[in-house]
Amino acid sequence: MSTLYVTEPGSRIEKEYRHLLVTRDDETLLRAPLGAVDHVVLVGQGVGATTPALHALLGAGITLSLVSGTGELLGRLAPPSGKNLDLRRRQYARAADPVFCLAFARAVVVGKLRNYRALALRWGREEITPGPSLPPAAGEALVDAQPAAAQRTTPGSAGKARAPLDAMAEALGQAERAPDLATLRGAEGMGSKAYFAVLRGCLRPGVAFAARTRRPPRDPVNALLSLGYTLLGEAINTALEIVGLDPYEGFYHADKYGRPALALDLLEEFRGPVADSVALTLINKRMLAPDDFEAGQDGGVYLARRALSTYLRAFSERLQATITHPLAGRPLTYRKCFEVQARLAAKAITGDAPEYRPLRVR
Repeated sequence: MSTLYVTEPGSRIEKEYRHLLVTRDDETLLRAPLGAVDHVVLVGQGVGATTPALHALLGAGITLSLVSGTGELLGRLAPPSGKNLDLRRRQYARAADPVFCLAFARAVVVGKLRNYRALALRWGREEITPGPSLPPAAGEALVDAQPAAAQRTTPGSAGKARAPLDAMAEALGQAERAPDLATLRGAEGMGSKAYFAVLRGCLRPGVAFAARTRRPPRDPVNALLSLGYTLLGEAINTALEIVGLDPYEGFYHADKYGRPALALDLLEEFRGPVADSVALTLINKRMLAPDDFEAGQDGGVYLARRALSTYLRAFSERLQATITHPLAGRPLTYRKCFEVQARLAAKAITGDAPEYRPLRVR
């Protein structure tokens, strides 16, 4: 099962017997069995779907998401949910229990920080081999204004710096002992800041990434991170709906109208292993050029439409990559891990498991 991304202007999804077709100007660009697709994402204006195709998607239980060209989720079409009413009632009751919320939130943050530190240690041992050099463009968006002497000379060298790793370890300890959500959020912030310092040092020399910025992203690295988090959140949202949970009722992220709080809760442990890893690979292997990014009307920097296919291909490959799930005891794709974690969350909610156990990478 995989996600079907449609990005070509003028293209649309059609249905033909038990297949989905992506067509443009009466030409078939792609044909996929309906049973091999679990999520469809339409990216940017100028792409669409026929009514029979929409009926087929809903009948097969497949969600369709609309994402703007800048990576913002616009909306989604999903089959009727809420069939597991008892599970959702328990979920809403748990959300009103501060003891459960703190325990669940602590597990979420600890899982995120453990994975952050594991990745930082791994990146310190590995170097990503760059691809062919690309000539710099005038006003190159990827190049920092810092002098060359201030830049790291090898992607792996930053991981050897002890200060960020020590800060992450300290943040992890604080998170594990956090007596309340305020302390927990403080520990998460400290650990994330240290992690992004490591990530910045792992980028190839000359790439600008001063800090994590969003709404809008201020540089190409942040543009890739924001896009990745949007797509990752949609994949986790779908997994939660498959299990029967309400993606909008979470235990860590504050309730906000229209925000899928539980999807954001479970997203935390996958940020580094999925979205951040994709961004780091694309940049360090020079799979994206400086002119693949463009300025938005809001002053942000975004991935250009022409480069979306490169990003989406790398993101899809990452979702299909396998890791050994410590609880399942066998290799699973990241996409399947989303569903496993959603089921573990459901077991914690119902009391069939003593606590929520986030996925740990090594």
